[in-house]
Amino acid sequence: MKGKSIGNRTMLFQRVLLILIVVFFMLIFLISTTAIFSFDLQITHALQSLQYPLLVEFMSVVSWMGYAPQSYILVGLIVLLFYGFGLHWEAFVLLLDAVAVQVLNMLVKIIIHRPRPTADLVHVVKTLRDYSFPSGHVMFYTGFFGFIWFLTFMFLKPSWKRTFLLVIFGSLILMVGVSRIYLGEHWASDVIGAYLLGSLALMGTIQYYHWGKTYFFNHQSIDKEDR
Repeated sequence: MKGKSIGNRTMLFQRVLLILIVVFFMLIFLISTTAIFSFDLQITHALQSLQYPLLVEFMSVVSWMGYAPQSYILVGLIVLLFYGFGLHWEAFVLLLDAVAVQVLNMLVKIIIHRPRPTADLVHVVKTLRDYSFPSGHVMFYTGFFGFIWFLTFMFLKPSWKRTFLLVIFGSLILMVGVSRIYLGEHWASDVIGAYLLGSLALMGTIQYYHWGKTYFFNHQSIDKEDR
């Protein structure tokens, strides 16, 4: 029964992986043939029509953590926190994950070289000079905070603390995509592509984490059963 359950999970993982890959490359093909999708403009205009001072500030705060140098500082602090709690493998994979996601994002941006939204089409809060597809913020939040979400779920027993942390990290991942469109720094298709590629990176990170945990870190000082 246990072997059958593992086999089902493996099959589900493979199917989800295949779907994400196919949809991502379909999106790349469409972007290579169409400069701007009509739904990109429609979604941005719809979001930016909600002009409330607190909403603007909120969206800016959500995106703030994804810019350098604060993103580097945040990664460093969280990695050190995990390491300090004795979760050495988790700390290493978190750092590797953050670096790999950024490198992957830069490579895809260079290959696709899609221009960012311009001020003549939408309201652009902050002009950025690098390419637009896929969103680096969304990939970083999905890959990095997504892995923290996974670790939180794995290591903490059901409690209000775990629920609170899961809601916080999950909300950051969901809201960063909206914030990038709202601030006029990405098209909706940039955000969709980043969620797809970021999810692929996260799935790869989780697989690598399980592999290393099994072979090298079976006896760490902290384990879910001991908490």
